[in-house]
Amino acid sequence: MNTDLKALELLFQRPLEPVFTTRDNGKTVFDLPESVYTDRYRNNTEEVSNRFSQNVETRIPVRELAKKPNLEFAAKLGHKKQFSLFINSHKEIASKLIQLFLDAPNLQQFVALAAYTKDRVNPVLFQYCYAVTIAHRPDTRTVPIPNISQVFPSNFIEPSVFQDARQEASVIAKSGNRSALEIPANYTASDREDEQRLAYFREDIGVNSHHWHWHLVYPASGPMEVVNKDRRGELFYYMHHQLLARYNVERFCNNLKRTIPLSNLRDEIPEGYFPKILSSINNRTYPARISNQLLRDVDRPDGNIEISELERWRDRVLAAIDQGFVENSQGTRIPLDEVKGIDILGNIIEASNTLSVNNQFYGNLHNQGHTIISFAHDPDARHLEDFGVMGDVTTAMRDPIFYRWHGFIDSVFNKHKALLPVYDNAQLGFDGVSVTYVEARLGAANARPNTLLTYWQKSSANLAAGLDFGPVEDENITATFRHLQNAPFTYTFNVTNAGARRTGTCRIFICPKVDERNQPLRLEEQRLMAIEMDKFTVELMPGENTIRRESTDSSVAIPFERSFRAVGANYQPKAADELARFRFCGCGWPQHLLLPKGKPEGMQFDLFVMISDYTNDSVQQLSNTPNDACSTAFSFCGLKDKLYPDRRTMGFPFDRRLPNDTLNEFVGAFSNMAKTDITIKFNDRVVG
Repeated sequence: MNTDLKALELLFQRPLEPVFTTRDNGKTVFDLPESVYTDRYRNNTEEVSNRFSQNVETRIPVRELAKKPNLEFAAKLGHKKQFSLFINSHKEIASKLIQLFLDAPNLQQFVALAAYTKDRVNPVLFQYCYAVTIAHRPDTRTVPIPNISQVFPSNFIEPSVFQDARQEASVIAKSGNRSALEIPANYTASDREDEQRLAYFREDIGVNSHHWHWHLVYPASGPMEVVNKDRRGELFYYMHHQLLARYNVERFCNNLKRTIPLSNLRDEIPEGYFPKILSSINNRTYPARISNQLLRDVDRPDGNIEISELERWRDRVLAAIDQGFVENSQGTRIPLDEVKGIDILGNIIEASNTLSVNNQFYGNLHNQGHTIISFAHDPDARHLEDFGVMGDVTTAMRDPIFYRWHGFIDSVFNKHKALLPVYDNAQLGFDGVSVTYVEARLGAANARPNTLLTYWQKSSANLAAGLDFGPVEDENITATFRHLQNAPFTYTFNVTNAGARRTGTCRIFICPKVDERNQPLRLEEQRLMAIEMDKFTVELMPGENTIRRESTDSSVAIPFERSFRAVGANYQPKAADELARFRFCGCGWPQHLLLPKGKPEGMQFDLFVMISDYTNDSVQQLSNTPNDACSTAFSFCGLKDKLYPDRRTMGFPFDRRLPNDTLNEFVGAFSNMAKTDITIKFNDRVVG
């Protein structure tokens, strides 16, 4: 066993406990040099060491640091303060800490540095910077990054469950004899609140974990080698665009109209939100936002932001889109063309310090919008309240206002897209290729074609690794929860190739047909809510080809087990190929929400399939190394350490205006496309 790699894995566990306490269910402890102990325990090192070394199976030695780091820069963020990637001062601290970790000269010194740092900086700051470093250091690529819901479960789960968990663990000694605890559904509001119909989506553990992990893989600030990734700005646009498309379609499924973009920050916000979850850091609840709240300028010790600043940045970005170019800090004009324009805008709007062409002029629109909303309840800190859920990437998607704010951000990107030329026949067509049949069918023997099924499923998560100061021997403290699930299905397409053998890219989308009032949607409306389901290459032989693809192989989603996997060696596969898949970067849409909910009576969608010419899609990678397990959800997350594997713009062909009035006309004009009606039926019962 490589003890250094094992040590790095264990530093994710019990994030609020001192580094000298036991880990791995009480089986392992670190042998620490005295310098690692903080001043609080410096005079009691022998006592605490002896206490936590009893009955352990493994002692992992941690080496002395060659040079102790100066951590004064991190002291501005106190141990019990909330950490936010949207607050400039916090981002600057995180950037410095990530650089410090990356600069460790070898694995042994990185372990020593992480152990030394853990108890001296804010715990959430540490976990974020530590995870980013693990994902980006060449010598730590095999260390699995646990799901954030396993590390800080209180960010995801109703608080009373933890009281029950500690009681169950204290009273029932053996984990196998314990009752599973139940996380209540719909605990944030009653059915008098219409927005609560979407709680199953907004408060889903997998959805919020995905958002956290995407920002972990694509941080907006930090060292250049961490931030500067291929088409990063475009990925920011597209991942959030797809989130919004999925959310609006889910609203139709629940007879609600599309979310209204938050384009005026001076209007009252009618949507209140009372999250009822605890901050892991200070054991306080995340503050609520009352209905009809007015936003105000933020004037707090850790930063000031005025609404007028956001309005000024907004106007400058919109003016740049109208002009068709942005200006860098030297005054050089950079065109917002159809290839690079969306990537440039993505980095400007998310205000990536190292990638924005002119951070001073175009500002920090997206992040500071989150900040102003998150402090709506206490903008001047007179009540000493911290930010609400909109200030934290692990919790922001729980709040209905997240989708209104991103509805506005998406409208800015869509303004740029609307000014680009309409796709022409050469870009859309694939001569000699015809899609003649399209079907999606459940696996049951008597299943009807093109009728898909969703239902509720009860699943479980293990809280033990994140239950700080709980019983150390516990391998299993189980909590059950209800979530939406879809029955697996198979796509079948018949494709005729009139030419020689060639390669194509199969692109699958579903588009809503009607709105919440059952009124037909125009093609432009369908385009903006087209949900990407899958994308993969196909080899087309001359003549007839039958293509089959399982829904569980989607390029968008990651399997359920990766969203809710347990922490620790006992839960990792032993086979090498399975272990490689397990050690996945964790980035991807949760498979259990691949399909929209649909309706009990059935809800119709257009299933759209396109085979595009791979010679126009292919990307010459910089290395020939095989794709690692992170390739499975590349549509939202790209490929680890590689270029984005599709030369077309993300969302093609629905990312730009189309040359037809209806989807039927569009598909009818190109033989390499086809569509069929599918029905998604929701069965309101719980399985499992």
